[in-house]
Amino acid sequence: MAQQRDMFDDIIDISKGIDALKNPFGGITDALIGTVDDSKPHWNPADYKERPRVNCIPCLACKSDKSGCRACIDVCPVNAIEIEDGAIDVLDSCRKCGLCVASCPTEAFVSPRLQPKKVYDAVARAATAHETAYVTCTRALKRIPRENEVVVACVGDITRETWFSILTDFPNVSVYLPLDICTACRNAVGEEMLGEAIATAEEWAGRGMGLEVDPKDLVCNKRREYERKEFVDNIVRQTGLTVSKLTPATAAVATVTQRIREHSSRVSALERTLNAACGTTTQKRRRVLTQGRQLMLSTLQQHSDLAENVRVQLPECDHDKCTMCGDCVAACPVFACDLTANGKFTVEPTYCIGCGLCTEVCGDRALKMVERDGADLVVPDPEAERKAKLAAEAKAEYAEAKAEVKQKLGKALDQIEKLGD
Repeated sequence: MAQQRDMFDDIIDISKGIDALKNPFGGITDALIGTVDDSKPHWNPADYKERPRVNCIPCLACKSDKSGCRACIDVCPVNAIEIEDGAIDVLDSCRKCGLCVASCPTEAFVSPRLQPKKVYDAVARAATAHETAYVTCTRALKRIPRENEVVVACVGDITRETWFSILTDFPNVSVYLPLDICTACRNAVGEEMLGEAIATAEEWAGRGMGLEVDPKDLVCNKRREYERKEFVDNIVRQTGLTVSKLTPATAAVATVTQRIREHSSRVSALERTLNAACGTTTQKRRRVLTQGRQLMLSTLQQHSDLAENVRVQLPECDHDKCTMCGDCVAACPVFACDLTANGKFTVEPTYCIGCGLCTEVCGDRALKMVERDGADLVVPDPEAERKAKLAAEAKAEYAEAKAEVKQKLGKALDQIEKLGD
């Protein structure tokens, strides 16, 4: 159904026309006389790339010689990563493509620009305020991105957990990749990583990701409600009038900042809940919640119905073979594995990243990785449950009071009827 227009929509359109008429020949004049405005930002692909930092502590290959993980080495297009003597070395030949960051299951490679929460927030800003948001790479865009375009060094830099959260919360996000743009790129494996990550995210979220291949199809249209709010907020700043005096509808629209803040609050609340419930092992080791898993759990907390779509790998123990040596517990990079007081192997699903190192170091071959759905990853929210309980109790009390009043009213009417007879 088409959105109804009012006076503010007309004023906004008129103001846009006035802004365009202020300097109608500016671009033509600059082109004719060759002037360049140095104050304007210039397109530089290097601005969207950065050399990853390395943390050897969670690295699977650094923790154990038995680990077969070489994901970062396999994905690097220029062989710029070396792992030797428990240390990772990123050579100067690094192209700053970021694929090692996305491929590492333990997040041993860190790129501030590619942190899952930071990527999610960037997409959230674009998708919340615009009708369509796009995620693309420097090679595909080749210009200063617009407000609704999120640029990364390579499209393969975004993990399946991040795509899952984006797909679930923002159905108006598409990937922009012109046809054959990855064919001549040295990061060709990035296209494969993107395909695998999005395919998994689509399966988990139960919906498809949009794809644009023609630059002519890229649009940048703000949502009408946010355009109205920006306009009204500008009037408020200049006149001091309250929003409610101008239009009550704009007062109910949450800002982009508010939405991101609410998401951050949910993530923080989730982490506090997990820390209180299962944040440490029996050996008092503090479990590590990776950023990707944190983002995924916060999404499942809001959309628990999607848990059955999610497939994860978890270790399963054959207790008849287990000698309780504790090698698996010592090797786990996030301390998800544990040995209970009676010597039984356990794993905390919310923290386990499915890397499989515990099975590789188990000399007794008592552990194997099995596929499970995401039911164990749904973290109950105590505060939400408390509010729901209070709401249910209040509803029950209201229904009881209503029934009591109805009963008393019925008796009163019966007495009045008897007196009339």
